[in-house]
Amino acid sequence: MGISAIATDARVRDVRVDADHLTLDLVDGRRIAVPLAWYPRLRDATSTQRARWEIAGGGYGIHWPEIDEDLSTDGLLRGIPAARR
Repeated sequence: MGISAIATDARVRDVRVDADHLTLDLVDGRRIAVPLAWYPRLRDATSTQRARWEIAGGGYGIHWPEIDEDLSTDGLLRGIPAARR
């Protein structure tokens, strides 16, 4: 008996940032929500700056040009917070 693998696609479909969380919807239907406190640049940005994001890295990353922040779906899925400076 074989094991069926479910195809996953961790590319970004949508991004939302509120006062407490960064939430991503992925192409395969998964939703990732992480504490905004993990990402100080996003936490300290204005709501306008947070809303201006771009899909990067072939769909596997998010870039906020005004605050020079880049995150990957791989890092978010692994639960990796931003490095401390």
